[in-house]
Amino acid sequence: MAAGGKAAAKAWLKAQSRAGRGAAWPVVFAGIAGTAFAIGQAWCVALVLGAGLAGGPMPILPAAAAFAVLALVRMGTQVVGERYAFAAGAAARRRLRTDALARLLHAGPVMLGGRHSGDLASIVVDKVEALDGLFANWMPASALALAAPLLVLIAAGWTDPLAALVLALAGLLVPVGMAMAGIGAATAFRRQFLALSRLQARFLDRVRGIATIVLAGRAEDEARALAEAANELRRRTMRVLRVAFLSSITIDIAAAAALVFLALHYGFAGGNANGGLQPALFVLLLVPEFFAPLRAYAAAYQDRLHATAAAESLADLPPLPPPVPERQIRSVAARGVSVAFEDVGLTWDPARGPALDGLSFRVPAGETLVLAGPSGAGKTTALEILLGFVRPDRGRVLINGADIADVVPQALARLTAWIGQRPMLFAGTIRENILFGRPEASEAEVEAAVRNAHVADFVAQLPDGLDTVVGEDGYGLSGGQAQRVAIARAFLKNAPLLLLDEPTAHLDPASESAVLDGLRRLAAGRTVILASHSAAAHDFSGRRLDLRDGRAVAARGAA
Repeated sequence: MAAGGKAAAKAWLKAQSRAGRGAAWPVVFAGIAGTAFAIGQAWCVALVLGAGLAGGPMPILPAAAAFAVLALVRMGTQVVGERYAFAAGAAARRRLRTDALARLLHAGPVMLGGRHSGDLASIVVDKVEALDGLFANWMPASALALAAPLLVLIAAGWTDPLAALVLALAGLLVPVGMAMAGIGAATAFRRQFLALSRLQARFLDRVRGIATIVLAGRAEDEARALAEAANELRRRTMRVLRVAFLSSITIDIAAAAALVFLALHYGFAGGNANGGLQPALFVLLLVPEFFAPLRAYAAAYQDRLHATAAAESLADLPPLPPPVPERQIRSVAARGVSVAFEDVGLTWDPARGPALDGLSFRVPAGETLVLAGPSGAGKTTALEILLGFVRPDRGRVLINGADIADVVPQALARLTAWIGQRPMLFAGTIRENILFGRPEASEAEVEAAVRNAHVADFVAQLPDGLDTVVGEDGYGLSGGQAQRVAIARAFLKNAPLLLLDEPTAHLDPASESAVLDGLRRLAAGRTVILASHSAAAHDFSGRRLDLRDGRAVAARGAA
């Protein structure tokens, strides 16, 4: 990723950290309380051991009772802290996944057309999950790594200032060692995520094209390629684990050095710290408590590196449009829809010229407009603007006299039904795919949609009728059958604006005839804009507008 991309990811991560900071404070307070109780437990143990080794009276019962109470309370604070940490991570994942999905849905298929679906799925699932540790572990641990050791240092300094100095010096070695071990760690995490994304995308592609692979005799070659991609992910993961082990070793060395130094110090001093064996034992028992939050910090450092690598992909998603306060966003009445293009221009790539260049037309409510012209004339681009997937560079698009930019997106979605060349059918029953248009529809409405779309012509021959299960992308149905299911879905949605983009492409004459008859029934009483090369599709009653290079070059009245 370029330096600008890394800076954007860093800024995005900082903004998300600020948003999740409030949820981390309960975890921090629980951790500080747990450290305070641990100090009390160390003092109780030192009391009993010091008295026993010195041969004096042993306050076993009071010390044991105090130790047990502190242990129970400390356990309670740990449970509370873990619950708050889980809640913080879950809330952050929910917020980030909602934001990522909103940005993907707003971008639509136009802006995301060049990105692999496996990569997008990895972003929404795996990379959002990778950010869980940032909020659940790293943010509380980074605060506790300062507050909790400081509390231990105060207790140790009150007992023996030299011991506090030794612990402080040993603690300073930890971030130095972590920095040395972490050189190149961010790159290792980034490469691990890249290897994971490549494996997911490759696997998804090969599963989708499994018939082609088998028929081409490339099954063994592709299996070896997938195995190599999996091995690459394994190697990158092991490099990441190596960084984690190096960080842990640094803390172990620092803790061992501090413990050995203090033990030798008290041994040569005859076991005395400020005049007694008990303070010396107390200080030695504080050493593990001093390094415990630093150990948690080192473990959470891996979560931070994971989050940094994942943030680069999330920050690269298309942004949501900024709110426009000076413009009144409004909805549009659903009773009849008129559409108008006024000098609309749009350029995808300046090197290729404009996709639309001053396109103007008007479609009154309830009428049909057929957009004709060769590929690249701008037909699909005009439909994509009406679907809200892209905004024109200039000009206006009006829906019932309202600028499409002022229309509430949910209202625009309710007004519009779209049928493209290849309908999207989900894995499930035919009934579920039809009900996707309006899940609350009654059985009578479903039957009417099935009848009008000519779905009844073929479902009667299926073993389970409408409850027959089809695979992803309508696997198990022909192209014409899948298109008729999409028409039934549009019937059920009952939207007043119907957009059709080459709906009869790749169909044989018999299927095309059935699909066109269903579309004519669907078009009755609706505003229809049809983009098609098919001569049969041009038999739709309505005006025809010929496009060339994004401009209207000829118009004809009703056919």
